[in-house]
This record gives sequence, structure tokens and C-alpha cells, in this order.
Amino acid sequence: MIGLSYPEISPIIFSIGPVAIRWYSMAYLVGLLVGWWLAAVRIKKYDLGLSRQNCEDALFFVTLGIILGGRLGYILFYGGERFWQNPWEILAIWHGGMSFHGGVFGVIVALYLFARKINYPYLKITDLVAPLVPFGLFLGRLANFINDELWGRVTDVPWAIRFPRGGYLPRHPSQLYEAFLEGICLFIILNLMWRSKWCRERTGLISAVFLLGYALFRLIVEQYREPDAQLGFLWLGLTMGQWLSLPIVAVGIWLIARLFIKKDGKITQQ
Repeated sequence: MIGLSYPEISPIIFSIGPVAIRWYSMAYLVGLLVGWWLAAVRIKKYDLGLSRQNCEDALFFVTLGIILGGRLGYILFYGGERFWQNPWEILAIWHGGMSFHGGVFGVIVALYLFARKINYPYLKITDLVAPLVPFGLFLGRLANFINDELWGRVTDVPWAIRFPRGGYLPRHPSQLYEAFLEGICLFIILNLMWRSKWCRERTGLISAVFLLGYALFRLIVEQYREPDAQLGFLWLGLTMGQWLSLPIVAVGIWLIARLFIKKDGKITQQ
């Protein structure tokens, strides 16, 4: 088992005195700004009945949802005893520790509050936002790779990489698997759906495919990703990431079912 050498890249892009700009924080920033720009373009092009101010307000709500939900999710699901023993660490986001599942829940709540605030259909908002998320996921997973974290399990595949923090053992570059599946593939699928008038007219379909697609891709990649050291494998040999993805699969299927199945159980002719 030889493996490829890890291309050591500093997690810090540049620093000015005590202030350091990191790839991870830049991934969040660029993902949010590109998402905001693309949403503004689509609001105008497809005449969605939203203003530029609405778009800027939505960016604020989404940002809060990502940060608060992602941090809370990490503390509850992955934090172990660390945060209970040192409560001040809860605020130390710069030390790392964000959960995508928590971030999804945070954004769902944030967009619900935003939709109520402007009296706009909730699932129309989520359908607009869902195709924008994979771009940020792609950048985030690349940042994980640069940070030498969340690597995969030991393997002898030809493309295995010897991560320094992974003991220089050849491992699956699971961050890159996720960048490809949750980032590139999901981005292509959802944005092709957005370009389809048939898909856009079925409110909630794009949101459902995002949830289902992300959860299924995550379930697959978790088979190659090293479980979190403080948790290991859980019930039935599944990881925390897999257990958290299962309810998302269920919600995605339910959203699709309610679109195409009538109350009498018959499939609608769409």
C-alpha cells in the first residue's frame, strides 16, 4: 500500500498580523456570494415576484441558518464531551466544527421565517435556493481536503492519498468524492431541473430532489469515509452521517409522493 503523496497546501490563504484568511472561511463566503448573485439573476429572469432587497434579506437569513444550525448540529451530534467540559468552545467556530446536516436544518428554519416575513410561498423559496447549495458544498469539501480533515478509510486503491493527519496511511480521498457527488453532480441535476418549466411548476420538486440527492450521495460516500474518532461506528454499523441522512431521504420521498400521489392513492397524471 503506497498511495499518492498529499499535496500539502497551507489552510491559510494569507494573513495580516493576527488576522488569518483561511480557505474554509473563504469557501463559505464565496459560496454565499455566488449563490446570492445567481438567485438575483434568476429572480429577474423568471419574474419570481421578489425584489433585490428580498434577495439580500434572504442571504442574511440563510447565513444565520448555516452558522447557527451548522454549529449547533456539530455540538449535538459530533461534539461528544468536549463542549460540555469546555462550554466556551461552543463560540470558537474558528477552531472548526460545523455539521452540514445541522446547517440544512438551520437553513430550512431560516427560510421558513423569511417566507413568512415577506408572505411568499415557502417551497418556492426553497426551490430557488436548493440548486445554489451544491456549489458551496463543492467549495467546502475542497476546503476539507486542504485542511487535511474528514479523510477516508484506509485502502489500497491506486488513487489513495497519504494524509499527514491520517498517519500517512493510504486513504480514500473522501472529501473529493463528496465534492464530486454532492457538489458537481447535484449542481448539474438541480440546475437542469430549474431550467425545465415542468419542474419549476411543480413546487417543492426541486427541493425534494436536493434533499434526496444529497442524502443518498452522503450515504454512499460514508462507506468510504473514516468515522469520527469520538463516535466510531454506531448501531447497525452505520456512521453518524448515515443515520442523519436517513430522515432526509424520508422527507425527500414524502415531498415527491405528495406531489404525484392523490389522496385516494392513485398516481396523478402530470
